[in-house]
Amino acid sequence: MRDTLLNLYVKFQGLKNGEEGQDLVEYALLVALIALVCITGVGNVATAVNTVFTNISTSLA
Repeated sequence: MRDTLLNLYVKFQGLKNGEEGQDLVEYALLVALIALVCITGVGNVATAVNTVFTNISTSLA
């Protein structure tokens, strides 16, 4: 029983100190940040385009 607990402890310590998935998490965070910036940027561009067309429509009327 004691050997089993010791083996589990050693495995958990190895998982805690491992860095195998660290790059994947960093890339996922980077992609999420880029997506957030793109979504915000598209909203701002849409508002600006709407304002331009509104100004054109007002000047033609």
